[in-house]
Amino acid sequence: MNRPSLLITLFLFSCLFTRAQQVGSSPEYIKALTSQWKGERFPDGRPKVPDELLERLKDISNEDIWGVLRNKGYQNQFEGDWQIINPDSVMTGRVVTAQYMPLRPDLADLIKQQGKAEGRGQQGGTNSWPIDILQDGDVYVADSYGKMADGTLIGDNLGNSIYAHSHRGVIFYGSARDPQGLSEIKGFNAWLKGTDPSYIQQMMLTSINAPIRVGRATVLPGDVVLANKWGVIFIPAYLVQEVVITSEVTELRDEFGHQRLREKKYLTGQIDSQWTEDIKKDFLDWLNHYPGKLPMSKQELDDYLKERNY
Repeated sequence: MNRPSLLITLFLFSCLFTRAQQVGSSPEYIKALTSQWKGERFPDGRPKVPDELLERLKDISNEDIWGVLRNKGYQNQFEGDWQIINPDSVMTGRVVTAQYMPLRPDLADLIKQQGKAEGRGQQGGTNSWPIDILQDGDVYVADSYGKMADGTLIGDNLGNSIYAHSHRGVIFYGSARDPQGLSEIKGFNAWLKGTDPSYIQQMMLTSINAPIRVGRATVLPGDVVLANKWGVIFIPAYLVQEVVITSEVTELRDEFGHQRLREKKYLTGQIDSQWTEDIKKDFLDWLNHYPGKLPMSKQELDDYLKERNY
């Protein structure tokens, strides 16, 4: 190998080795993970899905979202069976991920050294590092491999800090302690696999804003999450707008169909199958005289219906 080729190889190896040591993913890596997103981004590289879409998402059912994602090839985005601090509350937000593993001293030492090099706080445990980077609208999502005893990522002190940063809550594939104290934080919520009074030990943070697994779901930094009492569903950022408008129209179709069935205007088979031109015309007229406020703008609705054979 000639000298220029050797130098290039050594440089690339050095870059890869340095990246492998990072605790927090670089903006370039996050952009590569979310390359299909074409909109605004945060400085850390995560997609900045608009707040207005996050708000509209709260009114959409998991089933409708799942249907859209499945049709796009995303069949591993849902996880159910949670303990929820405030089960009647709905939470949406932009995901910040964290990965935890059983403690291995040599790796834990390297992570602490790298965290120091990245400017992360050296007081307290590394489980505070993901909290330090949260912004308004973020949801802290962690895989702590389902550990209950000695696996509690937060108590009420860190819960208060999380809410102060994000005005949201957490989704942990693991546990937290002091659920009573967490329940007293106004506006905060948590989806957990369990609670335990013990404090965290014999586990370590290994990455921030890298891909993680949450039960049966694969989660990327910058995903948008909908969490409610029926489960949590993670949506790729580039699909959020399509998921929202498609789900909203589906719910309007359902509302129209239920009303017409109660009125006995159509038979069940007519509503459950491909609509005739007469039913389509009736639906459009029903939309034009909708008694409440439509969830989307009239322009959004018109643009959507132009391209769909509903």
